[in-house]
Amino acid sequence: MKEKLVLIGNGMAGMRTVDELLKLSPDKFEITVFGAEPHGNYNRIMLSPVLAGDKKLSEIIIHDLQWYEDNNINLYIGKTITKIDHARHRVLADDGTIAEFDRLIIATGSVPVMLDISGKDLEGVISFRHINDVKVMIETAKTHKNAVVIGGGLLGLEAANGLIKQGMNVSVVHRNNVLMSQQLDQEAAGLLRSKLEESGMNFLLDHHAEALLGKKRVEKVRFRDGSVVKADLVVMAVGVRPNISLAQVSGIQCDRGILVDDSLQTMTPKIYAVGECVQHRDKTFGLVAPLFEQAKVLANHLVNNDVISYKSGATSTQLKVTGINLFSAGNFIGDRSTESMVYKDFARHIYKKLVIKNNKIIGIVLYGDTNDGLWYFSLLKDRQDISDMRENILFGQHHIETEMQIT
Repeated sequence: MKEKLVLIGNGMAGMRTVDELLKLSPDKFEITVFGAEPHGNYNRIMLSPVLAGDKKLSEIIIHDLQWYEDNNINLYIGKTITKIDHARHRVLADDGTIAEFDRLIIATGSVPVMLDISGKDLEGVISFRHINDVKVMIETAKTHKNAVVIGGGLLGLEAANGLIKQGMNVSVVHRNNVLMSQQLDQEAAGLLRSKLEESGMNFLLDHHAEALLGKKRVEKVRFRDGSVVKADLVVMAVGVRPNISLAQVSGIQCDRGILVDDSLQTMTPKIYAVGECVQHRDKTFGLVAPLFEQAKVLANHLVNNDVISYKSGATSTQLKVTGINLFSAGNFIGDRSTESMVYKDFARHIYKKLVIKNNKIIGIVLYGDTNDGLWYFSLLKDRQDISDMRENILFGQHHIETEMQIT
């Protein structure tokens, strides 16, 4: 008789685990999936191209409804699990649906952070996280003109770019003067800002939103310095946090995320967690690569009970922001104990920076030309001494290898 496996969360990490399970042992489990959104599994990363009009919603679906049927997976969409009864090995949904499990995977992802300011509940104030958010933005752009995006990180800039393409006037509000400060240093951020301003994006840096003003719908944003801007739509893109509320009310041990061991098992037997909702060895996660690695480890553990450990190591970020290639990794700011090697070609919109300590790369920022990103990252991860190639390392791997062949 098949074991009953229930997955809470129909997103990328949870469904990647199911994909891995089906590859390893397609007949081991009777699988039931609960998804709060009324869709099959979709690629959340591709919401930005949908907003910008470069892709249709149907093109970002990873598993359509027919796929679940073809793979004998019981799918409940538009249903939110409200309780995990681990004593009786069952979950309960908001509509009364009950599903029993032998093994349970929690993949509830993350929730957007919304600034706790007056007016946050006005109509026209949204996050940028789900398909519905994109639909609201596209519909609003048809009848309204002014948008304010709060947050100058990746999501905020992608939202701003999409809204400009939908015909809106867009201002990006950021609390400091460095855009995408988790991925870029000040110089690269300045280049990015100049490029985005050319496309019509307006920036309000070093601004702190204090209140959203309006009667029923948002009309203005007021800042701490007393200044005000018009806003028919406010998109908050100020970060996310692990979605742990279900685990907490169900008595599953959490800190910032759901605590898991090296096999992605929670502190409660038979219950696992994967993706942005987890905390592993004090780390939480937001990039796709570690989430997919978690899925692989968990699937292998569920099928083989192997002691394959999940290891969260150094990660790099490779992005394309509004058509501009970016790459960063490690400590790319540096300190008094480090030195920086920099290559600039502003005519071609190229900037490269390597942060060096004891002749080893510890940080990388690439803007415009990211072809050597993974090579630099391998040098960083391997802690390789670069003394022999310092003179030409900024010209890239091909140049170094050519020089070695000549000599």
